[in-house]
Amino acid sequence: MADEQSISLHTRTVGESGEPVVFLHGLFGQGKNFTTIAKALQPDFRSLLVDLPNHGRSDWTEQFDYLEMADAVAGMLRAGFASGGPVHLVGHSMGGKVAMTVALRHPDLVDRLVVVDIAPVDSADMTEFKQLLGALATLDLTELPNRAEADSRLAELIPNRSVRGFLLQNLRADGDGWRWQANLDLLLEELPAIGAGVADAPPFDKPVLWIAGEQSNYVTPEAEPRMRELFPRTILVTIKGAGHWVHSQQPKAFTSAVRTFLSAD
Repeated sequence: MADEQSISLHTRTVGESGEPVVFLHGLFGQGKNFTTIAKALQPDFRSLLVDLPNHGRSDWTEQFDYLEMADAVAGMLRAGFASGGPVHLVGHSMGGKVAMTVALRHPDLVDRLVVVDIAPVDSADMTEFKQLLGALATLDLTELPNRAEADSRLAELIPNRSVRGFLLQNLRADGDGWRWQANLDLLLEELPAIGAGVADAPPFDKPVLWIAGEQSNYVTPEAEPRMRELFPRTILVTIKGAGHWVHSQQPKAFTSAVRTFLSAD
């Protein structure tokens, strides 16, 4: 097991009362991506928004390792948000694999698990993320005048304005220049590890909600046997009109599904 205290994670709490819920974002995201959902869950739930390693304001690492990330999240939770008992854990995409790994390695910390648009198997095609992160790497930050120019230069490589905006939230002013807040070089290099499946472990025998986007192909029928092998008490829900970023594309339906699952007897 990795040293749970070796990686410092930045977190932010939303809400002052209710059951504790922890949100883990996807690749090149940040904890704040779940702010709208966390606010919508108030006052019944108090949320912790986590920046995962190599993202946001959290520490960078020398390699990408789901076991190390999960143990870092577990250590942070034991020291604070989960010190009074288990929490609900919600993870999207890369964060979904971290959440699954936390539940499997540290089941005492997790009451209910929500996995958003990712499966516990190898992601067959990381081409989309390779193209997106590769596009960001083409920007010469040493001579970039402003954020608007960055958006303009990426428009041809990343035509979708909302996706560009999501990615460019990681561009930060640094003195007279610019820098990537996320560890772009490492994440681009480690895409095969990011796409890897979840490691073998004894099953997690508590309730699990699996949320898939109708227009996404990250949760397939072929992945269901592995899903139910590791998480036998799984309920699978598909959100209509949503792609991979379910919580931002269909926030009301997503919030309703999460609230119903976490509130059920």
